[in-house]
Amino acid sequence: MHKFDFTPLYRSAIGFDHIFNLLDSATRVEQGQPSYPPYNIELLGEDRYRITMAVAGFTQQELSIVSEQNTLLITGKKAEEKEQRQFLHQGIAGRSFERRFQLADHIQVVNASLENGLLHVELVREIPEAMKAKQIPIAANNAESNLIEQNG
Repeated sequence: MHKFDFTPLYRSAIGFDHIFNLLDSATRVEQGQPSYPPYNIELLGEDRYRITMAVAGFTQQELSIVSEQNTLLITGKKAEEKEQRQFLHQGIAGRSFERRFQLADHIQVVNASLENGLLHVELVREIPEAMKAKQIPIAANNAESNLIEQNG
């Protein structure tokens, strides 16, 4: 895996160091990240996303979804089986897992559902009103408006 050097960007980009750190840590984490369980990340609309994770064999009670400080943590902990089973072939993994996703600012989890062995987690970017673009009215030149008021 390649290591990227962001040093040239530090010279001219101010306040983006957290993005460079995120990119750097993502390359390190991805190398050690297990591939189980498999998942998809879909773009559903301009500000809507869905993570779909294959969790065959897990019940709703064995799954946990926690969103905290721009991190989404999905865990699955298999309950111990009461009876011993002897498999001739076991192709369906039933091991516990933990999967972390880094979320951008203002990404919120709005829904989660378990259907046919697939866990669907719906996400939406909700930008606060205070951060949305707003139109600023342009006032007339103050000197010109003062003359109008004095002559009027």
